[in-house]
Amino acid sequence: MSTRKKWLYRILGGIVGLLAVLLLIAGFAPVKMDPIVPPEQYGAGSSSVQPSYTGLLREFPPENAPATNPTTPEKAELGRLLFFDPILSANNDIACATCHHPDYGFSDGLVKAVGAGGIGVGPERSGGITLSRNTPTLWNVGYNKALFWDGRGNSLEDQSTTPITHADEMAANPAELVAKLKGIPEYERLFAAAFPSTDPITMQNVQYALAAFQRTLVSNNSPFDQYAAGQIDALTAQQRRGLDLFRSGATRCFECHAAPTFATETFRVVGVPSDDLGRGGVVPDAAAGAFKVPTLRNIALTAPYMHNGAFTTLEEVMEFYAEGGGRAHGFSGVDTFVQGFDFTDQEKADMVAFLYALTDESGRPAVPATVPSGLPVVPSLNNPAQADIALHNSAISSGGQPGSRAPLTLTVGPGQSIQSVVDQARPGDTILVPYGLYHERVVIDLNNITLHGVPNAAGEYPILDGQGRLPDGVVASGNNFEIAYLHIRHYTSNGVLVEGVKGVHFHHLITEDTGIYGVYPVQSTDVLIEFVSASKVMDAAIYAGQCENVIVRDSIAFDSVLGIELENTVNGEVYRNHTYNNSLGIFIVVLPNLTSKVSTQTKVYDNLTENNNLANFARPDMTVSFVPPGLGILLAGADNAEVYNNTVRNNKTTGIAVFSLTAAFDPTELDVGPNPENNYIYNNQYENNGYDPDPFVKNMGIPTGDILWDVSGFGNVFDDPTAQGNFPPILPKSSWPTPIQRIYFRLLNFVVSAVG
Repeated sequence: MSTRKKWLYRILGGIVGLLAVLLLIAGFAPVKMDPIVPPEQYGAGSSSVQPSYTGLLREFPPENAPATNPTTPEKAELGRLLFFDPILSANNDIACATCHHPDYGFSDGLVKAVGAGGIGVGPERSGGITLSRNTPTLWNVGYNKALFWDGRGNSLEDQSTTPITHADEMAANPAELVAKLKGIPEYERLFAAAFPSTDPITMQNVQYALAAFQRTLVSNNSPFDQYAAGQIDALTAQQRRGLDLFRSGATRCFECHAAPTFATETFRVVGVPSDDLGRGGVVPDAAAGAFKVPTLRNIALTAPYMHNGAFTTLEEVMEFYAEGGGRAHGFSGVDTFVQGFDFTDQEKADMVAFLYALTDESGRPAVPATVPSGLPVVPSLNNPAQADIALHNSAISSGGQPGSRAPLTLTVGPGQSIQSVVDQARPGDTILVPYGLYHERVVIDLNNITLHGVPNAAGEYPILDGQGRLPDGVVASGNNFEIAYLHIRHYTSNGVLVEGVKGVHFHHLITEDTGIYGVYPVQSTDVLIEFVSASKVMDAAIYAGQCENVIVRDSIAFDSVLGIELENTVNGEVYRNHTYNNSLGIFIVVLPNLTSKVSTQTKVYDNLTENNNLANFARPDMTVSFVPPGLGILLAGADNAEVYNNTVRNNKTTGIAVFSLTAAFDPTELDVGPNPENNYIYNNQYENNGYDPDPFVKNMGIPTGDILWDVSGFGNVFDDPTAQGNFPPILPKSSWPTPIQRIYFRLLNFVVSAVG
């Protein structure tokens, strides 16, 4: 053999060997997947406390204390003295309490805080450097995971470094501060008691003591809390009306300001006029103008409001949200929960009255008469809000729950409203609604309540009719709630809204033309929806969001944008349902910026989903407006779902689609894993899908038919041999060895990337 041929064989052998190595790498190297969310961080389901009298009593989240700094009485007392002592500042003239004054809800009453060089305390403080933002309250700060308006701090221990050392604020030098403290015998004794060691006075221990003190600032016994615990006379009638509006589908305040903290660990763009980037100035891929959702506890004490103090009164805040936040002023990117709503002057007053009911200063610490440094302590201040709080919180609680009795069956009589009978009920009661026409909104907070309609001789259900002006037919926040045999129609937001509870049973209901959702359980656990007919809504006819353990079965959903939706839900089952003439028949999805961060362990089987070709009529500002019509079943970002034994036919865009969220959302703004992973599609029956794809899909330049996968997310397998016109033409099968699946997945993504 010639030398030339030998070299040619060697080169070919090298190429083959290189290809073999590349195949081995492609087959055995792990595929990059979305970060795994541990079950304890799912965030789905109810946090309702049981046993309880109402479903409004919720578990507080874990404190943010690290294992390195457990709270002790000695640390908290030291932190209290340091908090009120101006010695922490360079010029001995600013204490933490200067800006976080207890008489102003641990805020200062200013539009924006005044730092170094300022004179005075509270709203009268002036001169010096005006800082860029409003001073946030410290009440319940021990539950926060993210600190500052922009969330740049992630622990109370580290947070205090910024105000203590920043040149515009207290401007202290840590070494000089420690030296000052070491020169004071009383601090030497207090630090030694709190931090037994050879060198107890350190900057770290200053931070630890301040953090321990701030974790004692707990507000959890407001009139609302007393009402939630079963003292039903703890709220005035006006405050109860305000509570009803607060958690209604019209205002959706509860979506961001969730009990019990009345805050969430999320960042939202509401569109307050400002050039402040907020979260966008801290995290490069965060939305500009997004700010942390603040607590509403003790909100009446902390005016003015918003990150820049833009609004002087709570009434102004209500008006801002009613007009749709910044949308009314051309502000782009406003959060989907800020939609705007119509309300009367009375309803505005009711909402504000409820916010006053979130006031509780029973855990307020005493202001020390003196501090170890001997420097002046902040004086007491007169906050005029206290008089308004006393006026609004005028209900006189009996101090306990109503007396117990055996469960009763209560029947709505002639001329009575349903609500008037609900107000007489006790946990365990059944409320019967005789056949008739009722124009009202029904609110139920008690646990173990059954609300049943009584059909007429023809089998027709009693009708709740909102006349196109009331927001919700029924709102319930009681555990173990059952509702059945009612026809609910012509509401502007929801047919039935159930929020934050355990044990929900919807059955034998008709909802029609109820605004955004038909039946709407959210952040609830153990939900059963069956024998429901829901139609004519601009989002989901049958919906379960941020829930755990959900069954939707034997129901019909039609003439809506979405037929059935499970959003950010864990352990759901959707079976034996019929969805037709929607834009999308069945939707399993994980969406960003919600408390729950996953959609996982869902089964969709034995459903008939057909002719879902209705033009999407959602408002352009609604998240669901991105859904193209003509879809039978869509998995968007969902993981570990099984879709099997369904009949999917006559859906013009495609039968079953599996997509990444990046098809509809900016990847830089997602706080959830966007890719659908480890989903199994099998044994479905298909007929005449993908015959006229919507332009949104058609313009992607890919063929459509029974199955459409955008090749995102590893671990998706398809065992549907009868499916036709699929994309990609060859779909990964469960029988393929994992290395082959990895090779094919990488090849598909390479081709898609190359084609663009």
